[in-house]
Amino acid sequence: MRTEVVSEPGAPDRPNEDFAGIGLPASGQGGCVIVLDGVTPPRGGTGCLHSVPWFTARLGGALTELTVSRGDLTLREVLERAIGRTAAAHADTCDLSHPRTPQATVVLSRWSEDTVEFLVLSDSALLLRSPHGTVTPVLDDRLDRVPRASLASDAIADATVRNKEGGFFTAAADPSVAARAVTGTVPRAEVGALAALTDGATRWTEKFRAGDWTALLDVIRKEGARALVDRVRELEAADRQERVFLRRSKTHDDATVVYVEL
Repeated sequence: MRTEVVSEPGAPDRPNEDFAGIGLPASGQGGCVIVLDGVTPPRGGTGCLHSVPWFTARLGGALTELTVSRGDLTLREVLERAIGRTAAAHADTCDLSHPRTPQATVVLSRWSEDTVEFLVLSDSALLLRSPHGTVTPVLDDRLDRVPRASLASDAIADATVRNKEGGFFTAAADPSVAARAVTGTVPRAEVGALAALTDGATRWTEKFRAGDWTALLDVIRKEGARALVDRVRELEAADRQERVFLRRSKTHDDATVVYVEL
């Protein structure tokens, strides 16, 4: 089995808000991949004493433990319990009802000898590659379908579409959001490799149009996960002049790639 993990902050002077993990049970059978993209809050507070990296580390750790140890739970149940466990860790000190309480996107995949299960919540991505080379993206596109006017400001987005019906959902403090995730199961024989990526890495395809999902996965497979992140950084650096026009809020974003050949 080949595995690669690369996670790089968008700027050296601020912490990486992503989380990446690969879980391999002691039995040697199956495994899991977890990728979280912490949502950078706007200035003005979150109602929480803790940072986004604290939250993603807590949630990511709970997801890793539950996914590996509780094969009897569905991935939605795993996410539900992990959110609940993380919320309980700071419910007594923080206002978890605040719309900007620490939160994250989620990619979660678990494989056994027979199946590959997956879960995606918000705008991170999971790519499944068949043994014949066909790449299938698993995406939650609700954020892309939100009217631009609803994202005109943080205040408007928080009041109208963030974790609301008709908008988009992230893993924050409400365990019931797990029911909103995109999920599925495919036979293990149909998956030769998979990649989980935060949107800081999928920019290569989604923002810069440098290649489709198949080409992106080929870069990782042939050159390595680091090569994809390096390519994104080169495109970002060349794009500074157009950043405002193209409505990218950051020149560089945290970029995480987890790649596994099963």
